[in-house]
Amino acid sequence: MYQNHPNPFNPTTNIKFTLPEAADVRLDIYNILGENVITLIDNKQYQAGVWNVKWDSRNSSGQKVPTGIYLYKISTSR
Repeated sequence: MYQNHPNPFNPTTNIKFTLPEAADVRLDIYNILGENVITLIDNKQYQAGVWNVKWDSRNSSGQKVPTGIYLYKISTSR
């Protein structure tokens, strides 16, 4: 993972990551309380390489989230 940018973001941020080999990827965004705000990638197959995902600061219901600190977690099948 790389540092997201812009940081702080308003109204979007880009999350960049590198995969050394093909894998199923999951990318979750959490609020500071540890609650899942949205799953941006849900076990989608990605090839090896550098990837960039944009988050538009909306939650899983499509509503804009308030300004604050958000954490992201990337997990793979490898």
